[in-house]
Amino acid sequence: MPAFLQDFVQNYAPFVLVIMVVITVHELGHFLTARAFGVAVERFSIGFGRALVSWRDRAGTEWRIGWIPVGGYVKFSGDENAASIPTKDDLAKMRAEIFAREGPGAERRYLHFKPLWQRSLIILAGPAANFLLAIVMYAICFGVFGEPTMSARVLSVDQGSAAATAGFTPGDVILTADNRPIHSFEDVHFYVQFRAGVPIDFVVDRSGRRIEIVAKPDAATQPSEFGGVETIGRLGLKAKGGEIRRYSPIEAIAVGTGKTWDVTATTVFYLGRIITGHASADQLHSIVGIAHASGAITRQATDMARDAGVNWFVAVSFVSLQLAAMISVSVGLLNLLPIPILDGGHLLFHAYEWIAQRPPGPSLQAAGYRVGLALLMGLMLFATWNDLHRLRVFHFFGS
Repeated sequence: MPAFLQDFVQNYAPFVLVIMVVITVHELGHFLTARAFGVAVERFSIGFGRALVSWRDRAGTEWRIGWIPVGGYVKFSGDENAASIPTKDDLAKMRAEIFAREGPGAERRYLHFKPLWQRSLIILAGPAANFLLAIVMYAICFGVFGEPTMSARVLSVDQGSAAATAGFTPGDVILTADNRPIHSFEDVHFYVQFRAGVPIDFVVDRSGRRIEIVAKPDAATQPSEFGGVETIGRLGLKAKGGEIRRYSPIEAIAVGTGKTWDVTATTVFYLGRIITGHASADQLHSIVGIAHASGAITRQATDMARDAGVNWFVAVSFVSLQLAAMISVSVGLLNLLPIPILDGGHLLFHAYEWIAQRPPGPSLQAAGYRVGLALLMGLMLFATWNDLHRLRVFHFFGS
């Protein structure tokens, strides 16, 4: 196998596969919920562009695989409006056309004539499917491979660190952080890394006594898997060596649910800090940075597998499952943003319809769609710029 092809297969093929799985599950959430409510679906596409393969099922839905494997979509019958929210006049015209073409009562098969609560559930089903996928991915990861963990008992405290200033001592067992249970040192690291300069209330067990400690993590820089360096919060604690914790299927689902919630809550918290100016926006990443991180993580897994004598497929599967879960959470959260071109924007229009008892007018829809598209494109361009800058692409072309 040529070197470049082998490099792609080992480092970036898992990322392409992960993206396609995450997007397909998102769209399946919309599709299956729509089918459950008897909504006619015109097309389900995996990928964009010209169809490489297409076929129709017995319900008349066209299934296709596009040649650009970076997304997908569900097109409902009669869904011609860019914002997927027809106006009152559009609905009247659509009803008359359906009546003339298919007879009375046929409009009940179309999305826009379904009750508002059903339409809202169909929209919510996409992001919900992403969160469910993340739970399943984490559960498989920890249930099959186990979870590498380190004890929450402090082995040592770095001199002059935030932990030393706060009063941590060797032997402390960290019980909670801001009232969140701590089960391992990984829990501490995950919670602290996004909270540089933010006071955290810890409760530790010190020789049988519960001690409350308030620590403000220092800001530290380290190499980033996305390229360049990143700023994280650091306490200056070290823990004892790790072990592999095994879980039963039920325990793995519970751990997967907790992990999905932690990733979701931390992402929302960090986005809030960016919006309020307490954290740098250079930590936002595009598909470019995520693809680079995927390659870096896969290479690390390959090296660790070789050094430890572990099967390459097992190591890559472990990191790919966790990467898929994190990307799935990100896609679910992104789609819930109240931007008209996204699922959250559709829900925003549905909220307007529920309050006003009529769909938003064409001028409001058009303005919302343009503003939403501009916001989304601006966010994507900004994140892509961050990643290209981190990877020194501009420096390469400049030199």
